[in-house]
Amino acid sequence: MSLVLDPAAQDLLFREAHTANTFTDEPVTEEQVQAIYDLVKFGPTAFNQTPLRVTLVRSAEARERLVQHMAEGNRAKTATAPLVAILSADNEFHEELPTLFPAFPQAKDVFFAERPAREGSATLNSALQAAYFIVGIRAAGLAAGPMTGFDAEGIRKEFLDDDHTPLIVVNIGKPGEGASYPRSPRLSYEQVFTTV
Repeated sequence: MSLVLDPAAQDLLFREAHTANTFTDEPVTEEQVQAIYDLVKFGPTAFNQTPLRVTLVRSAEARERLVQHMAEGNRAKTATAPLVAILSADNEFHEELPTLFPAFPQAKDVFFAERPAREGSATLNSALQAAYFIVGIRAAGLAAGPMTGFDAEGIRKEFLDDDHTPLIVVNIGKPGEGASYPRSPRLSYEQVFTTV
């Protein structure tokens, strides 16, 4: 059975896409980032919550501060990527639920009055949104280099606040020479799926 999505688009978004470790010096524009968000904001989340927050690191001074908090193996590529985004979870996302989920505006207080419930939901749903964001980067003809190798507390203190939890740092741009490693194996359908 074939997919509805054109095979070239399937390749762009999935089969031919790789995590990038090097980039050209071609800039990533605000217009490109806006177009990516305008596409991926429609990805589903629980209660239509939108806990993902994106901090774009554009200035040299901010980039220098960020690189200090990256794991050693991630520093050079973060220092040279055309654009770097810090993706975080807003643990106070529930304040927007009356607007974002008008079918049940009481969800804000019924399900998310306690901070631990908010943190768990914010982490899960912002991770979903982060995945959509990466696919959106690919849809824009760019490459993403998502990383979790960093000092989360250092990044939180440097760029965020106590209500935000850093999740992923993503380098963004056109892939450079030798940008990716050969494709690693994936599990087969039979290894992943069970029918009950």
